[in-house]
Amino acid sequence: MSMSDASNSTDIAIIGAGPVGLFAVFEAGMLGLKSHVIDALEMVGGQCSALYPEKPIFDIPAHPQIAGQDLIDQLAKQAEPFEPTYHLGQQVIKLEKRDDGRFTLETNTGTVIDAGAVVIAAGCGAFGPNKPPMDGLEDYEGSGGVQYYVKRRADFAGKKVVIAGGGDSAVDWALSLHDVAEKVMVVHRRPKFRAAPDSSAKLQALAEAGKIEMVIPYQLKGLKGENGNLSHVVVATLKGEERELEADHLLPFFGLAMELGPIADWGLNLDKSHIGVTQGTMQTSVPGIFAIGDIATYEHKLKLILSGFAEGASAIHAARSYLFPDKEFHFEYSTTTGVPNE
Repeated sequence: MSMSDASNSTDIAIIGAGPVGLFAVFEAGMLGLKSHVIDALEMVGGQCSALYPEKPIFDIPAHPQIAGQDLIDQLAKQAEPFEPTYHLGQQVIKLEKRDDGRFTLETNTGTVIDAGAVVIAAGCGAFGPNKPPMDGLEDYEGSGGVQYYVKRRADFAGKKVVIAGGGDSAVDWALSLHDVAEKVMVVHRRPKFRAAPDSSAKLQALAEAGKIEMVIPYQLKGLKGENGNLSHVVVATLKGEERELEADHLLPFFGLAMELGPIADWGLNLDKSHIGVTQGTMQTSVPGIFAIGDIATYEHKLKLILSGFAEGASAIHAARSYLFPDKEFHFEYSTTTGVPNE
């Protein structure tokens, strides 16, 4: 990976170095386009690296199961032959379209990039966990008693773990940790989960086998412990019936809070915390600016990494047409062309 240098003129500026952004680098390279990639994190990988590097992902084609960080490593390796320039630990605070149709981007560290087209692959923008409304959470966050992300499964070996939530993250981590932790308890307000049906079925099977305890219908109410060390999680039903669950860790999974940040000021067609695009090209309301991945929205959108990969391919091909409107292009498969720099 080449780092920032004085020559910051490029064909494509990609905002976001998560899995979808990294695949867009590859797609651009296959079309002979150079990329500069900007990300606020200090490393590539986005949420996969920052939030769940060891979490297994099951819906990547040709990978029955792959950990988040392993997926990122492979995507970075796939992009590497095209020598993208990475501007990490930087946030794009200014984006302007010039009279010549090109764009000027400026980051919070003063880096200025001249780009022919822009692809926004910023995931959910600036992200942070939705924390449950409980008193004293911060008392246990520093010690690891309360955690919102799992980076190392080994940290929970032999521990009593309470997982709260009803979505994919809660169910996936219950499935992943049940054979590592001493005990896994899943707290949810109702029997039905919002996770993938197959995952929910596996959770139910483990519960019936006595390998996971289902604490239903309960919600989080409080925490108990001393000197920042968690000892019990207090849960309650809507009728006020309480239970105390002996626990070393609480993992509340209630989704991420999205914040677009400076992106909200770039004159794009926004739909709440998302950017509206034309699905066929992934172009935003500003010609030459494209959005892909979780931050992009259109009718019948599926928030899946594999959908983001397809969106990246569409956006890069559309960006090429924007950059070279008069140049005829004959599409060829990678099996025919190979990788140009190999």
